Amino acid sequence: MRENGPPPQPSPFQGEGAHHPSGITTPAASARGVSKTFGATRALDGVDFAVLPGEIHALVGENGAGKSTLVRILSGVHRPDHGEIAVGRNPCRFTSPHDAIVAGIVTIPQELRLVPALSIAENLTLDDPPARRLLGPLGLSVIDRSAMRAQAQAALAHLDFAPDPDARVDRLSFAERQLVAIAKAVRRRCRLLILDEPTAALETREIERLFAVLGRMKAQGVAIVYVSHRLDEVVALADRCTVLRDGRVAAQRERGAFAVADLVQAMTGRAETGISAETLVPGDIALEDLGQRPDAIRVRTKEVLGLAGLLGSGADRVLRRLFGLDAAAGEVRTQAGAVRLARPTDAIRAGIGMVPGERRLGLIMNLSVRDNILLPNLDRLTRGGGIDRAAGARLVAALMQLLDIRPRDPSLRAGALSGGNQQKVILAKWLARNVGVLLLDEPTQGVDVAAKAQIHALIRDFAKRDGAVLVSSSDLAELTRICDSICTLHRGRMTARLDRAAGYDEARLHAAIGG
Repeated sequence: MRENGPPPQPSPFQGEGAHHPSGITTPAASARGVSKTFGATRALDGVDFAVLPGEIHALVGENGAGKSTLVRILSGVHRPDHGEIAVGRNPCRFTSPHDAIVAGIVTIPQELRLVPALSIAENLTLDDPPARRLLGPLGLSVIDRSAMRAQAQAALAHLDFAPDPDARVDRLSFAERQLVAIAKAVRRRCRLLILDEPTAALETREIERLFAVLGRMKAQGVAIVYVSHRLDEVVALADRCTVLRDGRVAAQRERGAFAVADLVQAMTGRAETGISAETLVPGDIALEDLGQRPDAIRVRTKEVLGLAGLLGSGADRVLRRLFGLDAAAGEVRTQAGAVRLARPTDAIRAGIGMVPGERRLGLIMNLSVRDNILLPNLDRLTRGGGIDRAAGARLVAALMQLLDIRPRDPSLRAGALSGGNQQKVILAKWLARNVGVLLLDEPTQGVDVAAKAQIHALIRDFAKRDGAVLVSSSDLAELTRICDSICTLHRGRMTARLDRAAGYDEARLHAAIGG
């Protein structure tokens, strides 16, 4: 532990050339000719990448294009097979993430690495808490709580964020936790900040706040790598954009020289395409709340019904209740009759499947793709007291083909797949069970443009085959694209229902959710 905290410095941002944002040619960090292979898969093939001090450099590509591998190499998680990593003008060989942090490279992943039960100040100083000695220089060293709070407040102040430093992290919103993670990077005086899908779980106002924070860091000379599938944000925010495809650099463009359509073309090798806008005629009631509830819902067969609302609106609670995850069991009507949903097994028996917003809650990452698909369906594969493995293998192969799950290897760990393919595996396990109702929470969060289009098509196809879909998404454009109707929520109450047939009114939609 360092006594009395780090020495005072004029700015926590130590990017090279921090006070001269124009005319800089020496990168804050770079990769030159980097290649990386995992088994038979070449994840990166001779990639050159550099980010300048005071620059927001976007990194985009389809799932599996090599973005995560490049980020992990820059972060010290992986070592390149060939090529060189440099910080400033100095070549570096990172043997661990700690080496990258010491060199000034900090990565903030989608799943924030904070300790929920600790305070903000404790999280910010966890790796280097300030200390003081009792009874002179040879006495006992103890953590200096006062200095800890002061250091936390100083780091947070640079982000224009002033929470109680003693507040527990698990009591903060996701957006606030994200600012704490960035403040931790500020305290480490990073020269390169890497953000992986930073806006995936944020609403519009929180995104604007994050962009303002990044703008301040950029002005202080910090280099920022911004990894996102939200291409409209990339166009609005990035000074430069590098597109990866199949492990290689497919394109690199300066600000003003690229639009969303250009990025899609570079990422996929083809122009952007949308799903069929075929109108479906809703059938019988597939799932309906019984009793009077302010958030009561009803969805029919051959219908994709959207749930729209700001964070805290209660949309996620509706899905949890309908899957038997709410503490208070609810009663619903299905095509088979009235059902009490006290636990998920009740919902599954009633033909209801759920794809949660966090993929780790829908998959066992250390199990294979095959086992994840078959696990909820073992009762259907039991023959004479044993599992019919051949039938299971045929079922998995057919679903991997139908949903285009890649790589087409059922023995791979689910955790080794890209986000879009993990999402398809969760869908596959419910299709294997022939559920009649799908509950989807942020179904395309953190997936690339091609995987998103595939998932949208699968949702519409499921409804077309007499299925019923209830989908919650913070992406209003997504809901208007795939839903036949959209129900809006505000503070736990349904406020409006808008139908595709009448035309979606964006202003009315925003007003109904309180945005």
